[in-house]
Amino acid sequence: MNPRSKQQPIGADHICPHIGIVGAGFAGLRCADMLLQHGCRVTILEARNRLGGRVAQSNHLGHLVDLGPNWIHGTENNPILRIAQHNGTRLHGLSEEEAIIDPFGKPIDSQEAEELTSILWDDGLVADAFRYSNEHHDRIDPLASLYDFFVEKAEKLFLNEPLNVAKRKRETLLMLTSMWGAYVGEPVQRQSLKFFWLEECIEGKNPFVAGTYAGVLETVAQPARSGADIEFNKVVDRIISNAQDDRRNRPQLRTKDGTLHDFDEIVITAPLGWLKLNHERVFDPPLPSRLSQAIANIGYGTLDKVYITFSSAFWDTPSSSRNTHPNGVDPNSKTPNITATSTAIHQPLDGEENGRQHYAGFTHWLSPAYAPNTNPSRWDPQGMNLAALPPECAHPTLLFYIYGECSKHIANIVASSSDHPERDSRLLAFFEPYYTLLPNYNASNAACKPKAVLATAWANDEYAGYGSYSNFQVGLEKGDEDIETMTYGMPERGIWFAGEHTAPFIALGTSTGAYWSGESVAHRILDAYALRDNEARSKEEDRDG
Repeated sequence: MNPRSKQQPIGADHICPHIGIVGAGFAGLRCADMLLQHGCRVTILEARNRLGGRVAQSNHLGHLVDLGPNWIHGTENNPILRIAQHNGTRLHGLSEEEAIIDPFGKPIDSQEAEELTSILWDDGLVADAFRYSNEHHDRIDPLASLYDFFVEKAEKLFLNEPLNVAKRKRETLLMLTSMWGAYVGEPVQRQSLKFFWLEECIEGKNPFVAGTYAGVLETVAQPARSGADIEFNKVVDRIISNAQDDRRNRPQLRTKDGTLHDFDEIVITAPLGWLKLNHERVFDPPLPSRLSQAIANIGYGTLDKVYITFSSAFWDTPSSSRNTHPNGVDPNSKTPNITATSTAIHQPLDGEENGRQHYAGFTHWLSPAYAPNTNPSRWDPQGMNLAALPPECAHPTLLFYIYGECSKHIANIVASSSDHPERDSRLLAFFEPYYTLLPNYNASNAACKPKAVLATAWANDEYAGYGSYSNFQVGLEKGDEDIETMTYGMPERGIWFAGEHTAPFIALGTSTGAYWSGESVAHRILDAYALRDNEARSKEEDRDG
Protein backbone atom coordinates (compact mmCIF):
# COMPACT_ATOMS: atom_id res chain seq x y z
CA MET A 1 0.00 0.00 0.00
CA ASN A 2 1.25 3.48 -0.82
CA PRO A 3 2.12 5.06 2.57
CA ARG A 4 0.38 8.29 1.48
CA SER A 5 -2.76 6.72 0.09
CA LYS A 6 -4.86 8.21 2.92
CA GLN A 7 -3.37 11.69 2.66
CA GLN A 8 -3.81 14.68 0.41
CA PRO A 9 -1.88 14.63 -2.88
CA ILE A 10 1.58 16.10 -2.60
CA GLY A 11 1.72 19.64 -3.94
CA ALA A 12 4.00 21.01 -6.63
CA ASP A 13 6.30 22.48 -4.00
CA HIS A 14 7.14 18.93 -2.94
CA ILE A 15 8.19 17.62 -6.35
CA CYS A 16 11.81 17.61 -5.16
CA PRO A 17 11.52 16.75 -1.47
CA HIS A 18 14.23 17.44 1.07
CA ILE A 19 15.17 14.19 2.83
CA GLY A 20 17.09 14.08 6.09
CA ILE A 21 19.15 10.97 6.76
CA VAL A 22 20.45 10.18 10.24
CA GLY A 23 23.67 8.19 9.94
CA ALA A 24 26.23 7.75 7.17
CA GLY A 25 26.71 4.01 7.26
CA PHE A 26 25.97 1.75 4.28
CA ALA A 27 22.19 2.16 4.74
CA GLY A 28 22.31 5.94 4.81
CA LEU A 29 24.81 6.22 1.96
CA ARG A 30 22.88 3.90 -0.35
CA CYS A 31 19.60 5.63 0.51
CA ALA A 32 21.19 9.00 -0.35
CA ASP A 33 22.51 7.62 -3.64
CA MET A 34 19.09 6.47 -4.81
CA LEU A 35 17.33 9.67 -3.74
CA LEU A 36 19.93 11.90 -5.40
CA GLN A 37 19.56 9.99 -8.66
CA HIS A 38 15.93 11.09 -8.76
CA GLY A 39 16.46 14.76 -7.97
CA CYS A 40 15.85 14.81 -4.22
CA ARG A 41 17.73 17.14 -1.96
CA VAL A 42 19.53 15.10 0.70
CA THR A 43 21.12 16.13 3.99
CA ILE A 44 23.01 13.55 6.05
CA LEU A 45 23.56 14.18 9.76
CA GLU A 46 26.39 11.99 11.05
CA ALA A 47 27.43 11.82 14.70
CA ARG A 48 30.99 10.79 13.84
CA ASN A 49 33.64 12.74 11.95
CA ARG A 50 33.69 10.23 9.09
CA LEU A 51 31.52 8.18 6.75
CA GLY A 52 30.88 4.45 7.00
CA GLY A 53 29.46 3.81 10.46
CA ARG A 54 30.60 0.34 11.50
CA VAL A 55 32.35 -0.10 8.15
CA ALA A 56 35.68 1.42 9.14
CA GLN A 57 39.40 0.75 8.94
CA SER A 58 42.51 1.44 11.02
CA ASN A 59 46.22 1.63 10.22
CA HIS A 60 47.22 1.41 13.88
CA LEU A 61 49.07 -1.88 13.36
CA GLY A 62 51.11 -0.56 10.44
CA HIS A 63 48.81 -2.15 7.88
CA LEU A 64 45.16 -1.48 7.13
CA VAL A 65 42.59 -3.70 8.84
CA ASP A 66 38.81 -3.63 9.08
CA LEU A 67 37.21 -2.62 12.36
CA GLY A 68 33.81 -3.75 11.11
CA PRO A 69 32.87 -6.50 8.65
CA ASN A 70 35.60 -8.73 7.23
CA TRP A 71 33.42 -10.94 5.02
CA ILE A 72 30.97 -10.85 2.16
CA HIS A 73 28.28 -13.31 3.16
CA GLY A 74 26.84 -14.99 0.08
CA THR A 75 27.75 -14.42 -3.54
CA GLU A 76 24.40 -14.97 -5.26
CA ASN A 77 23.20 -11.58 -6.55
CA ASN A 78 25.12 -9.72 -3.85
CA PRO A 79 25.65 -6.03 -4.70
CA ILE A 80 28.58 -5.70 -2.28
CA LEU A 81 30.35 -8.50 -4.13
CA ARG A 82 29.77 -6.72 -7.44
CA ILE A 83 31.16 -3.48 -6.05
CA ALA A 84 34.24 -5.24 -4.67
CA GLN A 85 34.89 -6.98 -7.97
CA HIS A 86 34.35 -3.78 -9.96
CA ASN A 87 36.82 -1.71 -7.95
CA GLY A 88 39.43 -4.46 -7.68
CA THR A 89 39.14 -5.18 -3.95
CA ARG A 90 41.09 -8.38 -3.25
CA LEU A 91 38.81 -11.16 -2.04
CA HIS A 92 40.07 -14.50 -0.80
CA GLY A 93 38.83 -17.97 -0.08
CA LEU A 94 40.53 -19.09 3.12
CA SER A 95 41.40 -22.71 3.62
CA GLU A 96 38.74 -24.31 5.82
CA GLU A 97 41.37 -26.04 7.93
CA GLU A 98 40.84 -25.54 11.64
CA ALA A 99 43.02 -26.10 14.67
CA ILE A 100 41.14 -26.95 17.88
CA ILE A 101 42.78 -26.55 21.29
CA ASP A 102 41.21 -28.46 24.17
CA PRO A 103 40.43 -26.91 27.59
CA PHE A 104 43.85 -27.93 28.89
CA GLY A 105 45.84 -26.35 26.08
CA LYS A 106 46.45 -29.45 23.96
CA PRO A 107 45.59 -29.76 20.24
CA ILE A 108 42.73 -32.17 19.69
CA ASP A 109 43.63 -35.25 17.67
CA SER A 110 43.13 -34.39 13.99
CA GLN A 111 40.99 -37.46 13.27
CA GLU A 112 38.64 -36.77 16.16
CA ALA A 113 38.54 -33.06 15.35
CA GLU A 114 37.51 -33.82 11.80
CA GLU A 115 34.85 -36.23 13.01
CA LEU A 116 33.34 -33.63 15.33
CA THR A 117 33.39 -30.75 12.85
CA SER A 118 31.81 -33.00 10.23
CA ILE A 119 29.00 -33.81 12.68
CA LEU A 120 28.39 -30.08 13.00
CA TRP A 121 28.75 -28.97 9.39
CA ASP A 122 28.52 -31.79 6.85
CA ASP A 123 24.72 -31.77 6.59
CA GLY A 124 24.91 -32.21 10.33
CA LEU A 125 23.61 -30.52 13.46
CA VAL A 126 23.61 -26.97 12.11
CA ALA A 127 21.65 -28.00 9.01
CA ASP A 128 19.30 -30.07 11.19
CA ALA A 129 18.65 -27.04 13.40
CA PHE A 130 17.83 -24.87 10.39
CA ARG A 131 15.40 -27.48 9.06
CA TYR A 132 13.77 -27.89 12.45
CA SER A 133 13.42 -24.12 12.95
CA ASN A 134 12.03 -23.65 9.44
CA GLU A 135 9.49 -26.43 9.73
CA HIS A 136 8.37 -26.06 13.35
CA HIS A 137 9.04 -22.46 14.42
CA ASP A 138 5.34 -21.83 15.09
CA ARG A 139 5.39 -24.59 17.70
CA ILE A 140 8.87 -24.11 19.22
CA ASP A 141 9.01 -22.79 22.78
CA PRO A 142 10.36 -19.21 22.62
CA LEU A 143 12.68 -20.03 25.54
CA ALA A 144 14.34 -22.91 23.66
CA SER A 145 17.88 -22.14 22.53
CA LEU A 146 20.01 -23.44 19.69
CA TYR A 147 22.25 -24.95 22.36
CA ASP A 148 19.30 -26.90 23.79
CA PHE A 149 18.83 -28.43 20.35
CA PHE A 150 22.50 -29.39 20.14
CA VAL A 151 22.42 -30.95 23.62
CA GLU A 152 19.40 -33.08 22.71
CA LYS A 153 21.01 -34.27 19.48
CA ALA A 154 24.37 -34.97 21.14
CA GLU A 155 22.76 -37.43 23.54
CA LYS A 156 21.97 -39.67 20.56
CA LEU A 157 25.52 -39.67 19.21
CA PHE A 158 28.50 -41.97 19.84
CA LEU A 159 26.24 -44.71 21.24
CA ASN A 160 28.59 -47.44 19.99
CA GLU A 161 31.63 -45.91 21.69
CA PRO A 162 32.90 -46.83 25.18
CA LEU A 163 31.09 -44.73 27.76
CA ASN A 164 34.11 -42.62 28.68
CA VAL A 165 34.94 -41.92 25.01
CA ALA A 166 31.33 -41.06 24.18
CA LYS A 167 31.15 -38.69 27.15
CA ARG A 168 34.36 -36.92 26.14
CA LYS A 169 33.26 -36.54 22.53
CA ARG A 170 29.85 -35.16 23.48
CA GLU A 171 31.43 -32.64 25.81
CA THR A 172 33.94 -31.55 23.17
CA LEU A 173 31.25 -31.32 20.50
CA LEU A 174 29.11 -29.08 22.70
CA MET A 175 32.12 -26.89 23.46
CA LEU A 176 32.68 -26.56 19.71
CA THR A 177 29.17 -25.19 19.29
CA SER A 178 30.27 -22.09 21.18
CA MET A 179 31.70 -20.91 17.83
CA TRP A 180 28.19 -19.59 17.16
CA GLY A 181 28.88 -16.73 19.54
CA ALA A 182 31.37 -15.24 17.08
CA TYR A 183 28.64 -15.18 14.41
CA VAL A 184 25.95 -13.32 16.37
CA GLY A 185 27.70 -11.55 19.25
CA GLU A 186 26.07 -13.57 22.04
CA PRO A 187 26.63 -17.08 23.47
CA VAL A 188 25.01 -20.00 21.65
CA GLN A 189 22.85 -20.48 24.76
CA ARG A 190 21.20 -17.13 23.91
CA GLN A 191 20.41 -17.94 20.25
CA SER A 192 16.69 -18.47 19.69
CA LEU A 193 15.90 -21.85 18.18
CA LYS A 194 12.44 -20.61 17.20
CA PHE A 195 14.00 -17.90 15.00
CA PHE A 196 17.20 -19.68 14.01
CA TRP A 197 15.80 -19.76 10.47
CA LEU A 198 16.31 -15.98 10.28
CA GLU A 199 20.10 -16.52 10.51
CA GLU A 200 20.22 -18.06 7.04
CA CYS A 201 21.78 -15.65 4.57
CA ILE A 202 22.37 -15.21 0.83
CA GLU A 203 23.38 -18.39 -0.96
CA GLY A 204 26.82 -18.94 -2.43
CA LYS A 205 30.32 -18.50 -1.06
CA ASN A 206 31.64 -16.37 1.82
CA PRO A 207 34.86 -14.67 0.67
CA PHE A 208 37.11 -12.85 3.11
CA VAL A 209 37.73 -9.24 2.11
CA ALA A 210 41.52 -9.51 2.12
CA GLY A 211 41.95 -6.00 0.76
CA THR A 212 39.61 -4.55 3.45
CA TYR A 213 36.29 -2.81 2.89
CA ALA A 214 38.00 0.54 2.23
CA GLY A 215 37.46 0.45 -1.55
CA VAL A 216 33.89 -0.77 -1.20
CA LEU A 217 33.13 2.01 1.27
CA GLU A 218 34.58 4.64 -1.03
CA THR A 219 32.44 3.40 -3.93
CA VAL A 220 29.26 3.34 -1.81
CA ALA A 221 30.03 6.78 -0.37
CA GLN A 222 30.99 8.58 -3.58
CA PRO A 223 27.47 9.64 -4.70
CA ALA A 224 26.69 11.10 -1.27
CA ARG A 225 30.05 12.88 -1.14
CA SER A 226 29.28 14.47 -4.51
CA GLY A 227 25.61 15.30 -4.18
CA ALA A 228 24.44 15.39 -0.56
CA ASP A 229 24.91 17.94 2.18
CA ILE A 230 26.87 16.04 4.84
CA GLU A 231 27.18 17.45 8.34
CA PHE A 232 29.62 15.65 10.63
CA ASN A 233 29.71 15.63 14.44
CA LYS A 234 25.94 16.14 14.51
CA VAL A 235 24.35 14.11 17.30
CA VAL A 236 20.57 13.91 17.02
CA ASP A 237 18.75 14.23 20.33
CA ARG A 238 15.17 14.85 19.20
CA ILE A 239 13.06 13.60 16.28
CA ILE A 240 9.82 15.56 16.08
CA SER A 241 6.93 14.42 13.92
CA ASN A 242 3.18 14.80 13.72
CA ALA A 243 0.46 12.41 14.73
CA GLN A 244 -0.81 9.89 12.21
CA ASP A 245 -2.44 11.34 9.08
CA ASP A 246 -1.45 14.90 10.04
CA ARG A 247 1.28 16.14 7.72
CA ARG A 248 0.57 19.86 7.79
CA ASN A 249 3.97 20.41 9.41
CA ARG A 250 7.14 18.75 8.30
CA PRO A 251 9.13 16.43 10.62
CA GLN A 252 12.12 17.95 12.36
CA LEU A 253 15.45 16.87 13.80
CA ARG A 254 17.12 18.64 16.68
CA THR A 255 20.84 18.14 17.27
CA LYS A 256 22.64 18.47 20.59
CA ASP A 257 23.86 21.95 19.67
CA GLY A 258 20.20 23.05 19.66
CA THR A 259 19.83 23.39 15.87
CA LEU A 260 16.48 22.44 14.35
CA HIS A 261 16.39 20.92 10.86
CA ASP A 262 13.16 20.73 8.84
CA PHE A 263 12.71 17.95 6.28
CA ASP A 264 9.96 16.48 4.16
CA GLU A 265 10.95 12.98 5.22
CA ILE A 266 13.47 11.61 7.74
CA VAL A 267 15.29 8.28 7.40
CA ILE A 268 16.78 6.90 10.63
CA THR A 269 19.72 4.58 9.93
CA ALA A 270 21.17 4.58 13.45
CA PRO A 271 22.10 1.07 14.67
CA LEU A 272 19.50 -0.97 16.50
CA GLY A 273 21.55 -0.72 19.70
CA TRP A 274 21.29 3.08 19.58
CA LEU A 275 17.55 2.86 18.99
CA LYS A 276 17.11 0.47 21.91
CA LEU A 277 18.88 2.91 24.24
CA ASN A 278 17.37 6.13 22.93
CA HIS A 279 14.00 5.65 21.26
CA GLU A 280 11.92 6.42 24.37
CA ARG A 281 13.79 9.70 24.85
CA VAL A 282 14.36 10.88 21.29
CA PHE A 283 11.01 10.53 19.50
CA ASP A 284 8.37 13.20 20.01
CA PRO A 285 5.60 12.11 20.14
CA PRO A 286 6.58 8.62 21.33
CA LEU A 287 6.71 5.76 18.87
CA PRO A 288 3.60 3.60 18.47
CA SER A 289 3.64 0.79 21.02
CA ARG A 290 4.08 -1.95 18.40
CA LEU A 291 7.13 -0.25 16.88
CA SER A 292 8.62 0.46 20.29
CA GLN A 293 8.05 -3.17 21.23
CA ALA A 294 9.73 -4.41 18.04
CA ILE A 295 12.85 -2.35 18.77
CA ALA A 296 12.97 -3.79 22.28
CA ASN A 297 12.36 -7.37 21.16
CA ILE A 298 15.16 -7.89 18.63
CA GLY A 299 18.49 -8.65 20.26
CA TYR A 300 21.69 -6.68 19.86
CA GLY A 301 25.03 -8.41 20.31
CA THR A 302 28.55 -7.41 21.26
CA LEU A 303 30.78 -8.87 18.57
CA ASP A 304 34.30 -7.45 18.66
CA LYS A 305 37.76 -8.18 17.33
CA VAL A 306 41.30 -7.91 18.62
CA TYR A 307 44.23 -7.82 16.19
CA ILE A 308 47.72 -8.73 17.43
CA THR A 309 50.60 -8.31 15.01
CA PHE A 310 54.15 -9.67 15.26
CA SER A 311 57.40 -9.03 13.44
CA SER A 312 56.90 -12.34 11.65
CA ALA A 313 54.28 -15.08 11.67
CA PHE A 314 56.15 -17.60 13.82
CA TRP A 315 53.17 -19.99 13.79
CA ASP A 316 52.64 -20.03 10.05
CA THR A 317 54.03 -23.37 8.97
CA PRO A 318 52.09 -26.21 7.35
CA SER A 319 51.12 -29.08 9.60
CA SER A 320 50.03 -32.57 8.57
CA SER A 321 48.61 -33.38 12.00
CA ARG A 322 45.76 -30.93 12.24
CA ASN A 323 42.19 -31.13 11.06
CA THR A 324 42.50 -30.76 7.28
CA HIS A 325 38.98 -30.98 5.82
CA PRO A 326 40.36 -31.90 2.37
CA ASN A 327 36.98 -31.35 0.73
CA GLY A 328 35.82 -28.51 2.96
CA VAL A 329 33.65 -28.72 6.07
CA ASP A 330 30.43 -28.90 4.01
CA PRO A 331 31.56 -30.37 0.67
CA ASN A 332 28.05 -30.87 -0.71
CA SER A 333 26.74 -27.48 0.49
CA LYS A 334 23.92 -29.08 2.45
CA THR A 335 24.23 -26.61 5.34
CA PRO A 336 22.40 -23.32 4.68
CA ASN A 337 24.68 -20.35 4.24
CA ILE A 338 25.23 -18.33 7.41
CA THR A 339 27.22 -15.32 8.56
CA ALA A 340 30.16 -17.53 9.53
CA THR A 341 33.33 -15.90 10.81
CA SER A 342 35.80 -17.91 12.84
CA THR A 343 34.89 -21.25 11.24
CA ALA A 344 34.03 -20.01 7.80
CA ILE A 345 32.13 -22.44 5.63
CA HIS A 346 31.53 -22.26 1.86
CA GLN A 347 34.86 -20.67 1.03
CA PRO A 348 35.74 -19.87 -2.62
CA LEU A 349 38.20 -22.29 -4.18
CA ASP A 350 40.88 -19.72 -4.91
CA GLY A 351 42.42 -20.13 -1.47
CA GLU A 352 42.83 -23.92 -1.64
CA GLU A 353 46.42 -24.06 -2.88
CA ASN A 354 47.45 -21.09 -0.76
CA GLY A 355 45.93 -22.74 2.31
CA ARG A 356 48.14 -25.80 2.05
CA GLN A 357 51.21 -23.62 2.52
CA HIS A 358 50.07 -22.19 5.85
CA TYR A 359 49.03 -23.00 9.35
CA ALA A 360 45.28 -23.47 9.84
CA GLY A 361 43.16 -20.52 8.83
CA PHE A 362 41.11 -20.81 12.02
CA THR A 363 41.89 -21.75 15.62
CA HIS A 364 39.39 -22.35 18.39
CA TRP A 365 40.56 -22.41 22.01
CA LEU A 366 37.83 -24.37 23.77
CA SER A 367 36.73 -23.27 27.25
CA PRO A 368 40.31 -22.65 28.47
CA ALA A 369 40.99 -23.82 32.02
CA TYR A 370 44.64 -22.66 31.91
CA ALA A 371 44.09 -18.89 32.26
CA PRO A 372 42.29 -18.59 35.62
CA ASN A 373 43.72 -15.18 36.45
CA THR A 374 42.78 -13.41 33.22
CA ASN A 375 39.84 -15.53 32.06
CA PRO A 376 38.12 -17.20 35.02
CA SER A 377 34.86 -17.41 33.04
CA ARG A 378 36.65 -19.53 30.40
CA TRP A 379 35.48 -17.49 27.42
CA ASP A 380 36.53 -19.21 24.20
CA PRO A 381 38.73 -17.07 21.90
CA GLN A 382 38.47 -17.82 18.21
CA GLY A 383 41.19 -16.70 15.87
CA MET A 384 42.19 -16.24 12.25
CA ASN A 385 45.61 -16.50 10.69
CA LEU A 386 46.00 -13.38 8.53
CA ALA A 387 49.42 -14.57 7.37
CA ALA A 388 47.44 -17.03 5.20
CA LEU A 389 45.98 -14.24 3.07
CA PRO A 390 47.30 -13.72 -0.47
CA PRO A 391 50.89 -12.39 -0.47
CA GLU A 392 49.91 -8.83 -1.36
CA CYS A 393 47.49 -8.71 1.60
CA ALA A 394 49.11 -11.04 4.14
CA HIS A 395 50.64 -9.74 7.34
CA PRO A 396 51.91 -11.45 10.53
CA THR A 397 48.73 -10.89 12.47
CA LEU A 398 46.31 -12.96 14.51
CA LEU A 399 42.71 -11.79 14.46
CA PHE A 400 40.76 -12.82 17.56
CA TYR A 401 36.95 -12.81 17.52
CA ILE A 402 35.31 -12.20 20.90
CA TYR A 403 31.68 -11.77 21.90
CA GLY A 404 29.23 -11.28 24.72
CA GLU A 405 30.71 -10.75 28.18
CA CYS A 406 34.24 -11.28 26.89
CA SER A 407 33.75 -8.41 24.46
CA LYS A 408 32.54 -6.19 27.29
CA HIS A 409 35.53 -7.19 29.42
CA ILE A 410 37.99 -6.26 26.69
CA ALA A 411 36.12 -3.00 26.09
CA ASN A 412 36.48 -2.22 29.79
CA ILE A 413 40.24 -2.74 29.55
CA VAL A 414 40.35 -0.31 26.64
CA ALA A 415 38.22 2.27 28.45
CA SER A 416 39.88 1.99 31.84
CA SER A 417 43.29 3.32 30.89
CA SER A 418 44.30 6.51 29.12
CA ASP A 419 47.88 5.26 29.14
CA HIS A 420 48.27 3.36 25.86
CA PRO A 421 51.25 1.19 26.88
CA GLU A 422 49.39 0.08 30.02
CA ARG A 423 46.23 -0.62 28.01
CA ASP A 424 48.15 -2.65 25.42
CA SER A 425 49.98 -4.56 28.14
CA ARG A 426 46.68 -5.59 29.73
CA LEU A 427 45.20 -6.60 26.37
CA LEU A 428 48.21 -8.73 25.52
CA ALA A 429 48.19 -10.33 28.96
CA PHE A 430 44.64 -11.52 28.27
CA PHE A 431 45.53 -13.13 24.93
CA GLU A 432 49.01 -14.42 25.79
CA PRO A 433 47.77 -17.82 27.06
CA TYR A 434 46.33 -18.49 23.60
CA TYR A 435 48.92 -17.32 21.07
CA THR A 436 51.67 -18.96 23.14
CA LEU A 437 50.09 -22.35 22.37
CA LEU A 438 50.63 -21.93 18.62
CA PRO A 439 53.38 -23.88 16.83
CA ASN A 440 56.97 -22.67 17.15
CA TYR A 441 56.29 -20.30 20.02
CA ASN A 442 59.44 -19.57 22.02
CA ALA A 443 59.35 -16.89 24.70
CA SER A 444 62.99 -16.02 24.08
CA ASN A 445 62.45 -15.52 20.34
CA ALA A 446 61.90 -11.87 19.42
CA ALA A 447 59.64 -12.95 16.55
CA CYS A 448 57.18 -14.29 19.12
CA LYS A 449 56.76 -10.96 20.91
CA PRO A 450 53.79 -8.85 19.79
CA LYS A 451 54.56 -5.55 18.07
CA ALA A 452 51.12 -3.96 18.29
CA VAL A 453 47.56 -4.71 19.39
CA LEU A 454 44.25 -3.20 18.33
CA ALA A 455 40.83 -3.83 19.91
CA THR A 456 37.74 -2.70 17.99
CA ALA A 457 35.80 -2.15 21.25
CA TRP A 458 32.39 -1.55 19.67
CA ALA A 459 31.04 -2.41 23.11
CA ASN A 460 32.34 1.03 24.18
CA ASP A 461 30.89 2.92 21.23
CA GLU A 462 27.91 5.14 22.05
CA TYR A 463 26.95 5.73 18.42
CA ALA A 464 27.03 1.99 17.69
CA GLY A 465 24.69 1.44 20.64
CA TYR A 466 27.47 -0.25 22.63
CA GLY A 467 27.45 -3.29 20.35
CA SER A 468 27.65 -4.36 16.77
CA TYR A 469 25.20 -6.99 15.57
CA SER A 470 21.44 -7.53 15.54
CA ASN A 471 20.43 -11.05 16.54
CA PHE A 472 17.53 -13.24 17.68
CA GLN A 473 17.71 -14.26 21.31
CA VAL A 474 15.75 -16.68 23.46
CA GLY A 475 12.39 -15.34 24.56
CA LEU A 476 11.63 -13.81 21.17
CA GLU A 477 8.05 -14.57 20.15
CA LYS A 478 7.40 -12.66 16.91
CA GLY A 479 10.83 -11.95 15.50
CA ASP A 480 9.84 -11.90 11.84
CA GLU A 481 6.93 -9.54 12.56
CA ASP A 482 9.21 -7.34 14.66
CA ILE A 483 11.62 -6.96 11.73
CA GLU A 484 8.75 -6.15 9.37
CA THR A 485 7.38 -3.57 11.82
CA MET A 486 10.72 -1.74 12.00
CA THR A 487 11.13 -2.01 8.25
CA TYR A 488 7.75 -0.36 7.63
CA GLY A 489 8.51 2.50 10.01
CA MET A 490 6.14 5.45 10.29
CA PRO A 491 5.70 6.82 6.77
CA GLU A 492 2.46 8.53 7.84
CA ARG A 493 4.61 10.69 10.15
CA GLY A 494 7.45 11.08 7.66
CA ILE A 495 9.74 8.76 9.66
CA TRP A 496 11.44 5.78 8.01
CA PHE A 497 14.00 3.27 9.29
CA ALA A 498 16.90 1.53 7.58
CA GLY A 499 19.89 -0.54 8.66
CA GLU A 500 20.97 -4.17 9.01
CA HIS A 501 18.06 -4.69 11.44
CA THR A 502 15.50 -3.79 8.72
CA ALA A 503 17.05 -5.80 5.89
CA PRO A 504 15.44 -8.59 3.86
CA PHE A 505 15.40 -11.78 5.90
CA ILE A 506 18.22 -13.34 3.84
CA ALA A 507 20.57 -10.45 4.61
CA LEU A 508 19.79 -9.49 8.20
CA GLY A 509 22.83 -8.41 10.16
CA THR A 510 25.11 -7.99 7.14
CA SER A 511 26.65 -5.09 5.24
CA THR A 512 24.66 -6.20 2.21
CA GLY A 513 21.48 -6.08 4.28
CA ALA A 514 22.24 -2.53 5.41
CA TYR A 515 22.87 -1.51 1.78
CA TRP A 516 19.63 -3.12 0.59
CA SER A 517 17.63 -1.55 3.41
CA GLY A 518 18.73 1.96 2.41
CA GLU A 519 17.87 1.24 -1.20
CA SER A 520 14.43 -0.11 -0.26
CA VAL A 521 13.49 2.93 1.84
CA ALA A 522 14.63 5.26 -0.93
CA HIS A 523 12.42 3.44 -3.43
CA ARG A 524 9.41 3.69 -1.11
CA ILE A 525 9.94 7.43 -0.64
CA LEU A 526 10.39 7.98 -4.37
CA ASP A 527 7.23 6.04 -5.11
CA ALA A 528 5.31 8.05 -2.50
CA TYR A 529 6.30 11.22 -4.37
CA ALA A 530 5.72 9.60 -7.78
CA LEU A 531 9.35 10.26 -8.69
CA ARG A 532 9.87 6.84 -10.27
CA ASP A 533 7.92 5.90 -13.34
CA ASN A 534 7.56 2.31 -14.44
CA GLU A 535 10.50 2.59 -16.84
CA ALA A 536 12.83 3.91 -14.15
CA ARG A 537 11.63 1.27 -11.71
CA SER A 538 12.25 -1.48 -14.24
CA LYS A 539 15.74 -0.21 -15.09
CA GLU A 540 16.72 -0.05 -11.41
CA GLU A 541 15.42 -3.54 -10.75
CA ASP A 542 17.36 -4.88 -13.74
CA ARG A 543 20.53 -3.08 -12.68
CA ASP A 544 20.34 -4.15 -9.05
CA GLY A 545 19.60 -7.77 -9.71
